[in-house]
Amino acid sequence: MLEDLEKIEAEYKQIESLLADPNAVSNQQRYAKLAKRHSELKDFVLAISNYKKLLEQKSELERIFQDSSVDKELLEVASQELEEVKQRLAGIEEAIEEKMYEEETEPDRGVILEIRQAAGGKEAALFASELFRMYTRYTEIKNWKLEVLSIHPTDLGGIKEVSLGINGKGAYAHLKFERGVHRVQRVPETEAGGRIHTSTVTVAVLKEPEEIELKIEPKELKIETFRASGHGGQHVNMTDSAVRITHLPTGITVSCQDERSQIKNKAKAMRVLRARIMEYETSRRDSEISSQRKKQLGSGERSEKIRTYNFPQRRVTDHRIPVSIYKLEDFLGGDMDMIIKPLILHFRKRRV
Repeated sequence: MLEDLEKIEAEYKQIESLLADPNAVSNQQRYAKLAKRHSELKDFVLAISNYKKLLEQKSELERIFQDSSVDKELLEVASQELEEVKQRLAGIEEAIEEKMYEEETEPDRGVILEIRQAAGGKEAALFASELFRMYTRYTEIKNWKLEVLSIHPTDLGGIKEVSLGINGKGAYAHLKFERGVHRVQRVPETEAGGRIHTSTVTVAVLKEPEEIELKIEPKELKIETFRASGHGGQHVNMTDSAVRITHLPTGITVSCQDERSQIKNKAKAMRVLRARIMEYETSRRDSEISSQRKKQLGSGERSEKIRTYNFPQRRVTDHRIPVSIYKLEDFLGGDMDMIIKPLILHFRKRRV
């Protein structure tokens, strides 16, 4: 890990040197890019500096125990200090590991997260709405920006399907392993016999492509408009504001009717469509290149059961690490890092 950290420090010093050059401001676009990268690395480099200092302290304290002339009292003091240094090292190592992981997984990458009702009917739709609230609270805790791109609610307060645009530092790194089947086990309110039912919700996590990454020709699109329909009479029989876009080469279709403006609905639908096309092309390319890679990293297919939410036991179990926590309410309240952070470290070490 030290070798990787030294590369980051070298990059930081190089950027500082470039920013100090009087000619750097002549190219405003390049200067802004360098300044942004300098700001991103500043806290990282400070953490690395503290980490190296703690390593030196640890070495100095360990040398005391190798000196036979040191008295017992000094050894006890050194032992206490060494334990404190080790604890601080463990904490800073975890923070650095997470920062390094973000560096490797496109820290500025936007995410489109899609939640869909699966097996279980009304109960699955209700749980989909709870996952929607969970991810909303998590983005608030992380200070990310969340935008509802498309939502299809049910009559009883559930959600059939919702697409979210999420942007912020490290959003993709933290959310990429959420894709898959989320299983809930609980007694529905409508169940008189008190029997536990099992329902499922699928979550898809798509990279939001940049313009240069994915080029779509207008002739490849079939764009249709229709009158939106919604609960409570909203948008009903008003104007042809709803938009349905079909990508003819892949057959992927996206519709959006949440905005009153046809232009806004089209823009939102195109964001979701581009992300789905990119995911489709990436999955196809990966399967052609290597099936072994999917075995190592996980294919991310929605048929994979990744997590169980057990309400009677107040338990959340992630089946990939595996780990169980008995703080279901806190987790659904947005305190997701208690599982996401161990997931990040697990998959990073597995890849290394």
